[in-house]
Amino acid sequence: MSVRLRVGSSNAALDVAFDPLVARVFAHRGISDPVQVDYQLKNLLPYHQLKGIESAVALLVHALEAQQHIVIVGDFDCDGATSTSLAMLALGAMGAKNVSYLVPNRFDFGYGLSTALVDYAQAIQPDLIVTVDNGIASHEGVKRAHELGIKVVVTDHHLAADTLPEADAIVNPNQPGCEFPFKSTAGVGVIFYVMSALRRQLQTQGWFAQQQIAAPNMAQYLDLVALGTVADLVPMEHNNRILVAQGVARIRAGKARPGLLALLNVAKRQHHNLQASDLGFSVGPRLNAAGRLDDMSLGIECLLSDNEQIANQLAQELDELNAQRRNIEADMQQQAGNILTRLEASQDKVMPKCVCLYHPDWHQGVVGIVASRIKEKWHRPALVFAQGDADTLKGSCRSIAGFHLRDALAAVDARNPGLIIKFGGHAMAAGLSIKADHFGDFEDALNNYAQEHLADSLLAQEWRSDGELSNQELQLNQAFLLQQAGPWGQGFEEPTFHGRFMVVQQRIVGEKHLKLVLADLQTGELVDAIYFNIDLAVWPNTCEQADLVYRLDINEFRGRQSLQLMVQHMSPVI
Repeated sequence: MSVRLRVGSSNAALDVAFDPLVARVFAHRGISDPVQVDYQLKNLLPYHQLKGIESAVALLVHALEAQQHIVIVGDFDCDGATSTSLAMLALGAMGAKNVSYLVPNRFDFGYGLSTALVDYAQAIQPDLIVTVDNGIASHEGVKRAHELGIKVVVTDHHLAADTLPEADAIVNPNQPGCEFPFKSTAGVGVIFYVMSALRRQLQTQGWFAQQQIAAPNMAQYLDLVALGTVADLVPMEHNNRILVAQGVARIRAGKARPGLLALLNVAKRQHHNLQASDLGFSVGPRLNAAGRLDDMSLGIECLLSDNEQIANQLAQELDELNAQRRNIEADMQQQAGNILTRLEASQDKVMPKCVCLYHPDWHQGVVGIVASRIKEKWHRPALVFAQGDADTLKGSCRSIAGFHLRDALAAVDARNPGLIIKFGGHAMAAGLSIKADHFGDFEDALNNYAQEHLADSLLAQEWRSDGELSNQELQLNQAFLLQQAGPWGQGFEEPTFHGRFMVVQQRIVGEKHLKLVLADLQTGELVDAIYFNIDLAVWPNTCEQADLVYRLDINEFRGRQSLQLMVQHMSPVI
């Protein structure tokens, strides 16, 4: 087990403001001033630096004044669903009487504002299309919309290519020339800013008084912003942490959309003690299941519903879809694991730096999850493909720190024109389409690039730790303080510790989880622990001691709270 200690400079301001352990964890994450972890809304960066936002607002104001038909075009993941829902709710609250949405079915239309989707949308006669969480690469779709006399506002957060679509307005912190400093804002964060700017402009020109309606409080949508931000795994920069912290606070207070509360209920999570991670592990997957297996409209309708009974019914349907997704994923993961295990065991082959896998029976809606699992287990970039059209493969990619996926795909595309049909994404996640008969050539081209740009040292899995905990720190109150110090997430990782413990008891629960009772080596004090998705070939084990990488967690059972270690990695001491 390789563990690297996080380091950070001690700071007097932190030491005074926070518990010593919390101050230490903050220092390890580059926090030097308490304001950096002050998550009041007043610290949220204003929208003015977002390039194109004035043009977008002007088009939306005109559409509202003329009561034009506004069509929101979203994406089929959680960020897309929350973005679509937020836009629908906010525009409705601002007096839009003719607003609807379309989400491309991944199996019929693929991703984004395609020409096919625009032609399909023509039947409902939009005057203005607003994309959310997509559009920055939709050159042909925007062109087609203009041919039909439809204006287009693109709101997105994905990385832009060298050329931009000729939309009537583009709001994307990652477009060239945008000075908005927080480039990691999720799609739902971008549309939140656009709607906030629209509200301000409408208020300035007396729109709400004229319409005899109250100006909406934009804070009421922060539950959706938090959900989409966490689920999309964007880096938790300060601005994102404010959005998430405020959204989580509203959910804990029960001030969330009925659909979100219903999804928490079917996931057996209580809203009053919600952690940001619950949104990513419990709510996000259930929403995503609709987009993966069926139609994301089901998830959007759940979030839009004001009727608790209907919201509960839709949440139950999403939960059932998620169960189906898990079964499909388990089969695909086993098949992928068998392929890689055989590759590892072969005498004449070396595990490639980038794993590219394809099976004709794999489900294109689940390849992203399988890629994540492979990346986690084998600690290397993973690209998993499923059949698209008759001669096309659609792939989903996940990367490790130090290897920028979108840049890698762009480089492969530049070196091998025509090899990739289309691609897009971020540093850590991306998607692409290739011709089926180009799979081998693509795999070779990507790994040739990886040989040049992916150092061997990055492939060695390493656990980053905030250090060992004393017996005084290994306590329930410390777990509570660390939870309250969040939100934690990508780039602002949840506090993680390491240490050696006596293994007192161990047993399997839920088929593949290890329930443990551990003892402190110095004091003998007992503590419960849980290790999810263990390798059944290794555990349970006859070892008397084990080295752990773990997080502090609070287990709540029958109204009683107790300390529990959430094990991330565990090695028997022989």
